[in-house]
Amino acid sequence: MQNMNKHYHTVLTIAGSDSGGCAGIQADIKSISANGGYAASVITATTAQNTQGVTDIHAIPIPHLIAQMEAVFDDIEFNAIKIGMLHSSQVIEAVQSTLAKYTVKNIVLDPVMVATSGDNLINDEAIERLKLFLPHVTLITPNIPEAEILIGHEIDLGNLEETAKEIGEKYKVSVLLKGGHLKLVEMMTDALYNHQTSDVVLIQNKAIKTKNTHGTGCSLSSAIATYLSKGDTLESAVYKGSTYLNKAIDTGKDKVLGKGNGPVNHFNL
Repeated sequence: MQNMNKHYHTVLTIAGSDSGGCAGIQADIKSISANGGYAASVITATTAQNTQGVTDIHAIPIPHLIAQMEAVFDDIEFNAIKIGMLHSSQVIEAVQSTLAKYTVKNIVLDPVMVATSGDNLINDEAIERLKLFLPHVTLITPNIPEAEILIGHEIDLGNLEETAKEIGEKYKVSVLLKGGHLKLVEMMTDALYNHQTSDVVLIQNKAIKTKNTHGTGCSLSSAIATYLSKGDTLESAVYKGSTYLNKAIDTGKDKVLGKGNGPVNHFNL
């Protein structure tokens, strides 16, 4: 009897490195692995970072960034791609133009633009270039401040569903609008707009009181990409990814790492 080849559920993460291990590439790899995927990576920048903040950023030269992408794409077939912070318009252009050379499906983009402090992490030129990239991906996962930049008005619980659809129709992409910044007392509410069906669904999880939320956006988008790589529908992948993240926050809420905001407990250990 002929042996059947067995393949990994491959996910490529394109993002920056966090030397503290809480966010970025490090969080992506943990999240992908914890959800049953095989993680490969393309690093866009390295950071000197810990639980208390970022002290230095070193951008990877564009030719080396492209070389990383070409090396993995020329050898590995990816079932999904997760994209994190793209810190300049040049990096965004390089990533988009290189991806266009390959058959790519299931691209989840976390449009990282705003720090927890409220400061913009990328300049206006990069934000405008990122907007041009959005129609070329499968799903974007903005938080409230990032979504307000994309749509240009304030967002609250009353217009969460409407705004998710508004963003999706404007940029021709599915949207998971994360409501964590709404700071609800008992429930965290996200809105998923499916651009293929025009449906909007609300996803709710128990709010957990903890300071260990460093890297939640990275971990969620990576988990969703992993379930897409395994063949889940968009709605199923988002539900499973959200459930995973909520458990990782819950099991890590009392753990201690460093002096600042710690990570989620990716493996629920």
